[in-house]
Amino acid sequence: MGHDWVQTTEPLVSDHRDHKRVRRFRLDVEAGPDRGATFVSSGERAVIGTADGADLKLTDGAVSRFHCELELTPRSVVLSDLHSRNGTAVDDVPVIKAPLRDGAVIALGRSQVRFAIAPDHSAIPLSGSDRFGLMVGASPAMRAVMAELARVAPTDATVLLEGETGTGKEIAAESIHRESRRRDRPFLVVDCGAVPPDLLETELFGHAKGAFTGAEIDRAGVFEAAEGGTVLLDELGELGLALQPKLLRVLESREIRRVGEATYRPVDVRIVAATNRDLRAEVNAQRFRSDLYFRIAVVQVRLPPLRQRAEDLPLLIDAVLAQFEMTEHPLADTLRTPSFRDSLATHAWPGNVRELRNYLERCLVMRAPLPPGSPTVVVDPSPAGAGEPIKLARERWLRVFEHAYLSDLLARHAGNVTSAARAAGIDRIHLYRLLWRNGLK
Repeated sequence: MGHDWVQTTEPLVSDHRDHKRVRRFRLDVEAGPDRGATFVSSGERAVIGTADGADLKLTDGAVSRFHCELELTPRSVVLSDLHSRNGTAVDDVPVIKAPLRDGAVIALGRSQVRFAIAPDHSAIPLSGSDRFGLMVGASPAMRAVMAELARVAPTDATVLLEGETGTGKEIAAESIHRESRRRDRPFLVVDCGAVPPDLLETELFGHAKGAFTGAEIDRAGVFEAAEGGTVLLDELGELGLALQPKLLRVLESREIRRVGEATYRPVDVRIVAATNRDLRAEVNAQRFRSDLYFRIAVVQVRLPPLRQRAEDLPLLIDAVLAQFEMTEHPLADTLRTPSFRDSLATHAWPGNVRELRNYLERCLVMRAPLPPGSPTVVVDPSPAGAGEPIKLARERWLRVFEHAYLSDLLARHAGNVTSAARAAGIDRIHLYRLLWRNGLK
């Protein structure tokens, strides 16, 4: 196209002691119903669309509610189409994801938007600590997340945690709870993807005696059981359309109705949601209600993948050793060496922190620093744990067996949990729990 991408001698994103310095960018609508509209960024992301929550809100009927997102990286601004209805083009080239040159024209619907890098910057605060609740991280990416969570934790605002699988969304949710005024009340988790749809309603809202076959007693749902505390709705993107209006009522009115009852009951809970899906794309696809999205996404926090926070490996290794009470394990010093950490930094870690934790546990069980990404190899367990109580040794080798068995089971059934549960002779919910425990969910 005859133009350079946005490549500058000065990074667009730079890290300082107590803040992250980010370059602003400007969006000017040059054609379409909203010609003359302007938006100037103040953070690292901006969304163009017709939804009320869009940063640059358009009235063009050919534009999706959440049409595309612009994300600032150290050397470029990258545009991503959010599965829009009519697609996005940059300088007349249809794109799904593309870096933007300074002065690029973004075409969406009947509108054209001019992109430009602004001369000034904004500052994103970073936490002064490398810990927040159960979370650890000294990298600027994590310190920015922890600073945002520290601001929102004392409030009752609903939080939407986004990020790839294994980035620590449940740990972040529990950390919010621990740092809130609700810390002494329950913290309960419902995995919307692990509970069958026909059981999820009673799991969330409870049921009255006689509501259906097998309902022999009244049962409170999770929103009642967590009274005064926090509920994490994990994998919220899996929640079916039929239950979404009922969740919306909880968020709007703080009341629930048990299955089989006609009256509503008040509840006092804080709701945190987590998902590895882009709910904006789900809204565009009409699989997720836009009104529910806005109620859930009062505060949105995106957790960075492990590959973007390699400097956190020393803290994460120490945290895993402490979690398993293995700080004095014979292999612990080896796992802390710079050469070992450097070898971990070269691995992609598609399973993120969860994959790292499982890998370190395998190393401890095998008493050897295995290559990152290597499969679990079950060897003769007789030499391992000979100097420790049999109960502890048995539990460790049971975890090794479970991980190896479940990995092979899923591979044999192409990830189909229902088929895998049938072959294993267990019910699907039990298999989901085993997969979760072994970091294979």
